[in-house]
Amino acid sequence: MSQSLTKTNFSFPGQKSVYHGKVRDVYNINDDLLVMIVSDRISAFDVILPEGIPYKGQVLNQIAAKFLDATRDIVPNWKLATPDPMVTVGIRCEPYEVEMVIRGYLTGHAWREYKAGKRMLCGVALPEGMVENQKFETPIITPTTKAKEGHDEDISKEEIIAQGLVSREEYEQLEAYTQAIFKRGTEIADQMGLILVDTKYEFGKRDGKILLMDEIHTPDSSRYFYKEGYEENLAKGLPQRQLSKEFVRQWLIENGFQGKDGQTVPYMSEAYCLSVSERYIELYEKIVGEPFVKADLKQLEARIEANVTQYLLKR
Repeated sequence: MSQSLTKTNFSFPGQKSVYHGKVRDVYNINDDLLVMIVSDRISAFDVILPEGIPYKGQVLNQIAAKFLDATRDIVPNWKLATPDPMVTVGIRCEPYEVEMVIRGYLTGHAWREYKAGKRMLCGVALPEGMVENQKFETPIITPTTKAKEGHDEDISKEEIIAQGLVSREEYEQLEAYTQAIFKRGTEIADQMGLILVDTKYEFGKRDGKILLMDEIHTPDSSRYFYKEGYEENLAKGLPQRQLSKEFVRQWLIENGFQGKDGQTVPYMSEAYCLSVSERYIELYEKIVGEPFVKADLKQLEARIEANVTQYLLKR
């Protein structure tokens, strides 16, 4: 299989622990910094697929870095540096136990709930008579709990406050940040001929200050529609052309896999993995508006180890 980074086991200066997520491996440095390595693993239906996708980690890391920089005037964030194309080093925060999901359009999970007859989502009232992919008059915030295992769960603002997950004052600050970052992301997407449909943000605290964490506005955490044809497709009830990893989910469904018990992930050939890689590069160039420069994949792990170690020793 083509070169890709599917697992890491580094030992960096000052390393205290490591957390292996579905896609990201996060190294704790002296309880002060986090080294986040964005691997080439790909997940769908809460399952990590058996093969890696070359350049996927670089694509996600560099999109997130660009948007963290582009929103730093709105809210401070955790990012300090990107010493390697697949790595972000940042400030270690105490994360809030909720994810801030914001939706500009009625699609995905929100549409499935609406179609099932629900008119209240996370404490937000939804108007009657809406159709799939229709724009909300104002973007709505539908937070979720951050599950350590399994699926995140919908939760309302009032439940968050009542359970003491976040104080009212801080939650309202998170709401304000979420609306402002989404507005900025929407404006940037519009310049690229795209619609930022929905996304999620994670926040944490360090020394009493709220910081934006993790990734933002990547095709793994966000949904984009192409602006061209949106109104026509909406009027005809047709699916929207979108930029996300939905094409991977569709391929899995077509090959009999939706993450259910007893189902087997279909064989991922080298040709298929390379085709997914090309789609991710296309996503990068469309979202960022710049050509993607492929990093050298020779001795991938040695490159990352050297770049991160050099950065940490210089601090």
